[in-house]
Order: sequence, then C-alpha cells, then structure tokens
Amino acid sequence: MGQLTTIAPAKVLERNHLEILALCNELEQIADLLPNDIDRNVCLVIGRTVTPLTARTHRVEENALFPALLARQPKQAELAATLDRLRLEHYGDECHAEEVQDALVSVGEGRPRLSADALGYLLRGFFEGQRRHIAFEQEVILPLLVELPVAG
Repeated sequence: MGQLTTIAPAKVLERNHLEILALCNELEQIADLLPNDIDRNVCLVIGRTVTPLTARTHRVEENALFPALLARQPKQAELAATLDRLRLEHYGDECHAEEVQDALVSVGEGRPRLSADALGYLLRGFFEGQRRHIAFEQEVILPLLVELPVAG
C-alpha cells in the first residue's frame, strides 16, 4: 500500500491503465501483422511482459486501491459487489494473459503452437477484454478514486 503514500489513488489507476493500454496496442500490432510479418524478438519481449504486467497492475488495484475505496465508503454493498466482480475479472484476465504469454513466447522461440488465425483470435480476445475492463474502471472506479485524498 506504500504506493498511495506519495501518489493520489486516481493517478495510480491512470498509470496502470496507460501501461495496460500500451500493451494492448502492441498486441494489436502483432495481431494485425499476422501471419507473415511477425517479429520473433517482439513476440518474446511482449510475451514475457504480458503476465507480470497484468498481475502487477491487478495487485495494486486489489491490495491498495480497492481497500482505500471501501475504507472511505464501507457501507456501500453495491461498491463491494462491484469490486468483487472486478477481482473475478482480474483472475480471468491473468489466466488469459498466461495463454497469451505462452503463445507469444512459442512464436518468439520459433516453435509456434497455434495457427496464425488462432493466435490472432487469442490476442484480440485479450486486448479487447482489457480495453473493456479499463473503460469500466474509468467510468465507475476512477471518479470514486478522484475524491480520495493522498495518504501520508
């Protein structure tokens, strides 16, 4: 929770969103270049980034931002239910991230395990889901975080 001591909670979420959206853009570029213009090194770098980045951003939200929201509005059962739903989405997103990682690393190592069509479908499913998730957080969670004071 130390990250909230110097950075406003809303800024933490916005930073997380920017990092994930940048990843989504990179994944979209890979998907758009399938099947012929694949850069194996890019696949390796992005593949090795997707799971740790996804997990790190989720841990910040779940361990710092969500508790800060609930502490400020502890009687809002609706908010608690929404945050529980987001936690479940995080779990699914992390499982999907692992599949993306495995697929991209296999391409980067020259031993693709999926067809170009299947890889494109996998990548698009992941980044489109991430963009929807972020849009929801920006519409619902971010306005609540803007009201939170900077801790410290």
